[in-house]
Amino acid sequence: MGFCMKCGASLPDGAQFCYKCGTAVPGAAGGTTSPSRAPPPSSAPTLGAAGVQELKCPACGAPIHPVFGEMVISCDYCGGSVTLGGGGWKEISKHTMLPLKVTDRAAALKVVEGYVDTGFFRRHDYEESKVAEEKLSFVPFWVVPASASTTYQYQAIATSVGATVGTMAAGAVLGSVLGGRVGGRGMSVVPIFAGPVVNPNRSESISGQYEYPVVAVKAMTEYQPKNYSFGLADRTFFDKKGIPPETPVLNGDLGEDAAQHAAQAYVQTLQSEAAHKKHSMVSQLHTTVEVSEAELLHVPIWYFQLDHKGAKSTVLIDGHAGRVIQTIQ
Repeated sequence: MGFCMKCGASLPDGAQFCYKCGTAVPGAAGGTTSPSRAPPPSSAPTLGAAGVQELKCPACGAPIHPVFGEMVISCDYCGGSVTLGGGGWKEISKHTMLPLKVTDRAAALKVVEGYVDTGFFRRHDYEESKVAEEKLSFVPFWVVPASASTTYQYQAIATSVGATVGTMAAGAVLGSVLGGRVGGRGMSVVPIFAGPVVNPNRSESISGQYEYPVVAVKAMTEYQPKNYSFGLADRTFFDKKGIPPETPVLNGDLGEDAAQHAAQAYVQTLQSEAAHKKHSMVSQLHTTVEVSEAELLHVPIWYFQLDHKGAKSTVLIDGHAGRVIQTIQ
């Protein structure tokens, strides 16, 4: 079983499109991917069955009350976190956060302005827009370590064309000799394409190491980062003292298992794009992705919805790095 990379819906093996949102499943058609290995099961002890109404925080012992639909919950007192998996509720062994550096709303909007007004024909778009909605919150992401290996074939166009040009040149020389003169006037040269056949197909492999962030809130899968890197080198262990008062810390409804499957699909897509960017005429592409235990990372994100003459758009600002998060559209 897999999961839709856009809406997170569970998909049966072999599905080509998500039954819920219609998104194509990477690798479902054309045999472009090979089955990825399932992630190893978590070794954390079970804290309670899936249907329990109360848990004890594994860090401080405070009560945690699961809400239907939530699969990632952070303790309101200490920030300790638990997740719901196939075997029940378990502690998340590594819960980290990125510190908020863009603390000022005006500074965040300045980043939005630079992004919106990029390009000659978009000048003053920001001035002509109004902020319809805004909020700052700490959003949970599953950071999934992934190792990918891709093998594929491609057609070496230069080799094929070079061989053809060579036979044409040989044909011109032979025609001149048979005509009794070099470069004889009035003689038509017919290219000769005989000779050894040059196979233009080549094989190559590429590999990649990723720490892929998968948003743990299904309602935000529309804003899932594609090829965006958070400043993971600056992350620290989660501490509620580092979060401004009244700033919400969101729980998640996408579990670790689903996040690992989603990361496999995203990484397969990135590997395929890398192969096609490096060579044209790519065929017989096969990718294997291995993932390991994920880390829960809370990221400060400014959310702005702009209204430009009736057309609404959303811009997400990484509150740690002060950059626009490029998302999958």
